[in-house]
Amino acid sequence: MTPEHRPGESRRNVRGRERNRSGERRFSATAPGERTRRADPARLVAYEVLRAVAADDAYANLVLPSSIRKHRLGRQDAGFATELAYGALRGQGTYDAILSLCVDRPLAQLDPAVLDALRLGVHQLMAMRVPPHAALDQTVGLARAVIGAGPSSLINAVLRKVSRRSFAEWLDVLTEGIDDPVRVSSLRHSHPEWIVRTMRQSLVNHGRSVVEIDDLLAADNAAPVVNLIALPGIGDLDEALVAGARAGELVEDSALFAAGDVGRLESVRSGRVRVQDAGSQLVARALAAVELDQSPEDGERWLDLCAGPGGKSALLAAIAAQRGYTLVANEPAEHRAALVQQALAAVDPAVWSVRVGDGRSIGGAYPDGFNRILVDAPCTGLGALRRRPEARWRRQPSDLAELGPLQRNLLSEALDTVRPGGVVAYVTCSPHPAETTAVVQDSLRGRDDFFLMDAGQALDGVSKGGSLRAGHDMTAQLWPHVHGTDAMFLALIRRAI
Repeated sequence: MTPEHRPGESRRNVRGRERNRSGERRFSATAPGERTRRADPARLVAYEVLRAVAADDAYANLVLPSSIRKHRLGRQDAGFATELAYGALRGQGTYDAILSLCVDRPLAQLDPAVLDALRLGVHQLMAMRVPPHAALDQTVGLARAVIGAGPSSLINAVLRKVSRRSFAEWLDVLTEGIDDPVRVSSLRHSHPEWIVRTMRQSLVNHGRSVVEIDDLLAADNAAPVVNLIALPGIGDLDEALVAGARAGELVEDSALFAAGDVGRLESVRSGRVRVQDAGSQLVARALAAVELDQSPEDGERWLDLCAGPGGKSALLAAIAAQRGYTLVANEPAEHRAALVQQALAAVDPAVWSVRVGDGRSIGGAYPDGFNRILVDAPCTGLGALRRRPEARWRRQPSDLAELGPLQRNLLSEALDTVRPGGVVAYVTCSPHPAETTAVVQDSLRGRDDFFLMDAGQALDGVSKGGSLRAGHDMTAQLWPHVHGTDAMFLALIRRAI
């Protein structure tokens, strides 16, 4: 007969293990010897991506493919690893807010490796079709395999707390009593508050309503479909369509590919078909389609002033080749210039050349100038947060001040270099007014021989639908939540004859 338990005495089971040390506590249904002690390969890949991003300042889109190949993941597991890694990175802000309510210390005091494992577990619980018991068991197994047995107990306990509420319930808990709409949107959509404010301002600046902010932030968190383009006169989409792609709705010779690893397509490996966001395709085509006031007898010369890594250069060069024109692709960094050369390899080499040098002084190297110039200026990339999941946590407001002078200098050099009657396209993958309209206005000040063309109309002219409604005050802004593209900005500036 078991003696009656007395207050103050330890309660142990028949194996000598102490129970109920602090209130109600239950053992796991799985015996310790039966718990997972290995890392599932797909989850291990996701973990390696998060660790590389946090510890080595790496880019997820560069680490992920190599890790997938290293662990020999099949198509299904590769898709799972991609969704898990990118989703955990995008959702980091919200997930950390949830974890801070479930961990008994500041998150900054956790081992960074443990925190990354927790983020992976939370994403599986909150946003993936993974049963809770599998999310817990596999995350604990991952921790045991790559971190150690000690932290795995903490991870198990914390994730059990997280699993007691649904994601919607956690969002209500996080935002309860908060009146600031910026703070609420930041928590609900996992964006830093300064970016939420930036996007609200950008919507208004480009003629849209601030009430669209939640739709825009939600679009940033949606996994983008791979966009393909067949280089005009060089490639076709037949192989991609047979492999499951569907024709793009915005741009000719484009397709949307969601059937696995696009690198397995021979047409992509050869460079005849390229991966390129539809927004990038549109702005390049818009520049190429503008009718010039004066067509030179010796043919047009085109310039991509900030060419790396070469996607827009390849499209422009292919179009130039069809018309008998030439393109110079300028890139200041040698390693990126090599990428530009690789991107252009499928185009007749007689059509293009690559210059390695500072774009701010290119006029001296080409005194005869150019008829069409693309200035795809270095920017914060706030318009491509859905494709670069770690970028929202790396960018800072100070980046705007650092990039501003460079953007203005590049555009001013292009305006100095374009021939009379020619056109300059100023493009950024950011909707922020400091990188878009402010740069254009400052660069045009005092230049009476330049004027803005209707960029919205130009985009409509090269889109399949014909009415994107992206224009405002003669410039144009594309949006993820409206057009399904990156948030590309376009201004077209013509020089009078």
